Amino acid sequence: MSEIIDNSRMRKDALKHMILQLHEGEAPEAVKKQLTRLMGQVPYGFVVEVEQELISEGLPAEEVQKLCDIHSAALKGIIDLEGQPTTPPGHPVDTFKNENRALEKEIAALHEIFPEIEKLPDSHHAAETAFRLSERFNALMEVDKHYRRKENLLFPFLEKYGITGPPTVMWGKHDETRDLLKAAIEALRECSDETAESLKPIVTLVLEPAVASVAEMIFKEEQILFPMCMDTLTETEWFDIYSQSREIGYCLFAPETDWEPGALDDAAKAKKPDTRVQFPSGSMSLDEMTAVLNTLPFDLTFVDKNDEVRYFTQGKERIFDRNVAILGRKVQMCHPPSSVHVVEKIVEDFKSGKHDQAPFWITLGGKFIHIEYFAVRDSEGEYMGTLEVSQNLTGLRKLEGEQRLLSYTDDEQG
Repeated sequence: MSEIIDNSRMRKDALKHMILQLHEGEAPEAVKKQLTRLMGQVPYGFVVEVEQELISEGLPAEEVQKLCDIHSAALKGIIDLEGQPTTPPGHPVDTFKNENRALEKEIAALHEIFPEIEKLPDSHHAAETAFRLSERFNALMEVDKHYRRKENLLFPFLEKYGITGPPTVMWGKHDETRDLLKAAIEALRECSDETAESLKPIVTLVLEPAVASVAEMIFKEEQILFPMCMDTLTETEWFDIYSQSREIGYCLFAPETDWEPGALDDAAKAKKPDTRVQFPSGSMSLDEMTAVLNTLPFDLTFVDKNDEVRYFTQGKERIFDRNVAILGRKVQMCHPPSSVHVVEKIVEDFKSGKHDQAPFWITLGGKFIHIEYFAVRDSEGEYMGTLEVSQNLTGLRKLEGEQRLLSYTDDEQG
């Protein structure tokens, strides 16, 4: 047994030495060759443990963050994932991985567009291409919810186990990625009326680094972070993460399967809340309230005071598509670029108190659709959010005279 422990310690020391070589300027490919020669494959748990040790020994977390991508380059293809736990559908890690697959589709689409841009004549008007890129980068920006679930739900449990350095480094990389994506979206907005000549350097200098940053984080999560977390956290802790995930929202993927571990401890069972909701004028169970709201003959969507989508009804016939992946998404990102300025104006006027309602009506697919936004305020008049109410009024507009006898609408439809 002692020989196994000594060998394990020696391998960790070798990995630590290699990482320090990277910080001293050694090329990643040279370090990878040394690691492969000395260790074969690197167990995924070693990477986190060694980073934690280096930070504890005085290597600044900022320095580790700065060279994090170089670490990844040296480790790609040699991390040993043998024995990695599997995750059932609906488990938080399964959801994280499905989000990564959705992000990879956006990345693949962008990698198809980038070469097209390089082939365009410099004088080619870039508005349409910039719009296509903007759609993809707006989708990639959804990764913010993916990162926030890690930062606010997953990392606190790691810290409880004394794993503090790697989460700090990863959080810093999240912020770098967010900044790169914001810069990409802003650059595309500014060049929407420019030529391909102006767009080409933006691809190289701004867009490609943002895409690479998202892709690098996917590698770090799936090769190192998630396997280590599966080895560390209990089922009850994963259930805590699962139970709170919907509040933050999902990234380009809506979990379709409910998940609950086979056995929860008594503390977790005690945390299950009373599902009866008390109102000033009465009360309903959560199931009753959900059914009532979904029975209303119109669609409701609530956006909170931070401009994030927090709720929508799920009636039988929706006017506009919604899925739980939009929860936590900025409302500005839920509308096409051509109408974002209208949404921003409404929210701005509601927040300032200038207006409380904004009605619109359109014809959509032969149906007369009425859409109205309402400012939601508390008893003191403070802005709490915006309620969107959408209703198909086609049938109501045709009504004439009176109806005093009982007549079932569903019978008539049948």
